[in-house]
Amino acid sequence: MNPTPLTPATPAEAEAEATFVLQKVQPALLGLMDGSVSTLAPLFAAAELTHSPHAAFFVGLAASLGAGISMGLAEALSDDGSVTGRGNPWTRGLITGGATTLGGMLHTLPFLLADLTLALHVAYVVVGIELVLIAYIRYRFMRGSLLPTVFQVIVGGGIVFAIGLWLGKIGAAG
Repeated sequence: MNPTPLTPATPAEAEAEATFVLQKVQPALLGLMDGSVSTLAPLFAAAELTHSPHAAFFVGLAASLGAGISMGLAEALSDDGSVTGRGNPWTRGLITGGATTLGGMLHTLPFLLADLTLALHVAYVVVGIELVLIAYIRYRFMRGSLLPTVFQVIVGGGIVFAIGLWLGKIGAAG
């Protein structure tokens, strides 16, 4: 099942669409994927280790902001766009960094709830929504097949999520 192709009326529209995907969607998707997945392990390990939603929130906040800054700088400094056509490096960096921070914060916000069990359950749902959203964006703009895209994103996120819980349990037991 492939997405309905966007059929630009002119070659100029097709080029504008390709440029938009390359310079805006791809950096945003990169950031959203990194923020959503890379912050899972520290956040859920902290929740499991400390049994404190407050502590987990601040670990998630730190991981999200740190990842956002790191990814934003990495994207901004990776190339100037003149050879690759990827556009202004600082624009790409801001998009990537902002999306990375957003991706990490979405499942961190539930830990503002005082009840750890409730925070965890809300965060699990948010993670699921994030992974489906990432899969949809990949499907829609990168024109991949839906099932492999969903499978790749959910399996990758699931592995990182499981590692965070596992390490939190090991740390709490010791």
